[in-house]
Amino acid sequence: MAIAETYDLEGALRRFDLTSFRRGQREVISSVLNGRECLCIMPTGGGKSLCYQMPAIMRDGVTLVVSPLIALMKDQFDALPRHQIRATLINSSLGMEEQFDRVRGISEGRYDLVYVAPERFRSRRFVEALGQTKVDLLAVDEAHCISQWGHDFRPDYSRLGQFREQIGSPQTIA
Repeated sequence: MAIAETYDLEGALRRFDLTSFRRGQREVISSVLNGRECLCIMPTGGGKSLCYQMPAIMRDGVTLVVSPLIALMKDQFDALPRHQIRATLINSSLGMEEQFDRVRGISEGRYDLVYVAPERFRSRRFVEALGQTKVDLLAVDEAHCISQWGHDFRPDYSRLGQFREQIGSPQTIA
């Protein structure tokens, strides 16, 4: 029996106020729950975020979501509290004290999901905090930003492999 079969996917779906999966979601989520690396290609609005959010609440450890834009982080983050999901985001819209408090919260195990920009890995304090917790899943949202050929290339995306090694090479979904 596959590990994913031991999880209550339908119960987790209800926690997100959903009644069914969109095309491809169940397969991606099952793949992640079975411990496989995953590249998920879906259209805009296809439900990619559920593919890492659901495993985040079903397993121990932190799911670290690398996202390119504060607006994207905030949009996903704002929807999570109503589902009783312990999440935070750390970005430049926060004051330094609030950033430090949230980084401390990571090492204290306060969160299931943490949203950051790829540049966050430049912070020694952030990487050290990740070293004090179990990063169970690394989710690279908007993975097309890794490509140097696009107009939206960010150099820190090309360093995610190095950052991934620094935090223990967790299972990854992009």
